[in-house]
Amino acid sequence: MQGGEAVAVTGASGAGKSLVLRGLADLIPNEGEMSLAGVNRSNMSGPEWRRLVTYVAATPGWWAERVKDHFSDLAQAKELAVGFLLPEDIFANPVAQLSTGEQQRLVLIRALVQGPKVLLLDEPTSGLDGKATARVEKRLDKFLQEGGSILFVTHDGAQAKRLAKRCLQIADGHIEERVL
Repeated sequence: MQGGEAVAVTGASGAGKSLVLRGLADLIPNEGEMSLAGVNRSNMSGPEWRRLVTYVAATPGWWAERVKDHFSDLAQAKELAVGFLLPEDIFANPVAQLSTGEQQRLVLIRALVQGPKVLLLDEPTSGLDGKATARVEKRLDKFLQEGGSILFVTHDGAQAKRLAKRCLQIADGHIEERVL
């Protein structure tokens, strides 16, 4: 994958799409070589790799009661939130009050604040309406224009075509590349 490129990952439920993303993020045991900008994964600490190659799960993980406690740069997060149609005061809320769509957008904001080079996104807009999806896709396009790369799981063929030119189809334990 080149900088500025998005690749969609598709396949039936249970085909292993999320496992591929978690393996690339070095969150589960895996085999093979991975590198980023010519630097092997084995030459980086796990936390540094995961900051640069950031996995955003379909179901966000939260570890503190308040939204704001999940962000290293709250000012930048608030700036991004406006573009994602979220109110700036959402950061004062308890996580338990967030809708699924709010959580999805906030976890993507959390990832972007880290300054990744690669985003591994698992169904990033599955809980969003059309307007919020369009805003997220617009920001993802900006990330690509800035030289970032995205590998994303989607069941939405139209979204795959909007964001990516290539697709990895997973079926029966095999990955096949196809052009969109």
